[in-house]
Amino acid sequence: MAAPPLTVRNVTANPLELKLIERFEAAQTSPNHGGAIAGITRTFSGLMSNITSPSAPQLAAKSESFTNQDVSVSIGPFESKTTDIQRSAKEVLRLTFEVEGQRYRIDTPSPSQRSTVLTPLSPNPLYEFTGVYLPNSSHLALYNSANLESWMSKHCNKTPLSALSIPGTHNSPTHHTALPSVRCQAVGVKEQLNNGVRFLDIRVQPESPDDPSKDGLILVHSAFPISLTGSKYFRHLIDIVFAFLDTNPTETIIISLKREGVGKATDQQLSKILRTHYVNDENRWFTKNRIPTLGETRSKVVLLRRFCLDDSLKGEHNGTGWAIDGESWPDNCADGTCSSGEIRVQDFYEVAESENIEKKITFSTDHLEKAAEGVCPLPGDGDGAAAEAAKQPFFINFLSASNFWRANCWPDRIAAKVNP
Repeated sequence: MAAPPLTVRNVTANPLELKLIERFEAAQTSPNHGGAIAGITRTFSGLMSNITSPSAPQLAAKSESFTNQDVSVSIGPFESKTTDIQRSAKEVLRLTFEVEGQRYRIDTPSPSQRSTVLTPLSPNPLYEFTGVYLPNSSHLALYNSANLESWMSKHCNKTPLSALSIPGTHNSPTHHTALPSVRCQAVGVKEQLNNGVRFLDIRVQPESPDDPSKDGLILVHSAFPISLTGSKYFRHLIDIVFAFLDTNPTETIIISLKREGVGKATDQQLSKILRTHYVNDENRWFTKNRIPTLGETRSKVVLLRRFCLDDSLKGEHNGTGWAIDGESWPDNCADGTCSSGEIRVQDFYEVAESENIEKKITFSTDHLEKAAEGVCPLPGDGDGAAAEAAKQPFFINFLSASNFWRANCWPDRIAAKVNP
């Protein structure tokens, strides 16, 4: 079956114009001559690193196109356009776009299944664009990837955080060598933040819960440590977060924190450890139990708690409590609401069979549509604009799921389908 014609989605504020199409013969994948030992090594490496990232061979440096075609296809800001451009399975299309007199180029499909930064063809390029290409649907999405480390700087202070589409990661620090069902990330938190992530999902286990002088919080994923090479600690992670905020003071980071693991610690003990040893500087943390504005939280961490409070903390902030309340987090749900009303969650994670991944995709897209129905009045639309906007809950939409007992339902396998 022939692939559908090319669709280009412009997810930028700039009008783009497709100017040139070059067709290349797709390179062939070299046969594997590594032998049985190499195969065993790769199998073991894949088991420990848990990466699903099939790659396509790259065009040779001296490849020559067998056909060139000058075109003029305009794609407006935030517009999708289906063209009459077809690609055979044996071809690579090299597409050249123009914006403000400068040209940028991308190969489709790219050498890997990861996103690709377009190659600027003009000196002193004004922009950096990244493309995400889906071969099966011939769909290319282009977005502006410059200054991802400070993207919040473009938004005004009065914007409620719930009005922003905030990229986040599930079990954010789990990029270390670990069991396949534990490792959910390919890169560390520092790289995530530099690439625009502003919501971190953290699970911890107090190391010495009965000794209030000890601040050790071990990073875990369910009952397991996140690394097979030794414990990793929340202290190091939060140092990375604050270093990022020091460099990028226009940004804010939401940390969702939950107690997991096999120890005997309680939520109450965790809350006291956090309050005593970590969350004790109002210039660093936002801990009120409400959705804040961006201006209130720039250069700060917003704490969203998925744990119960010790009685000593329930009276904080004039009796409203401490941190945004996610204590009654709905479990394994398609659409659930915390009792506080400030958080609405899609977190269907128990995928018993690989066929249920389609159900996960449906729940995820449904939740995106529900979030998109909300309207955030802009500052200046009236005296009640900010108050009205603040009524919007956080829509938190997990694309992650797993089944420890089925290899085809480990996190990377599910991610390959949910977020290809």
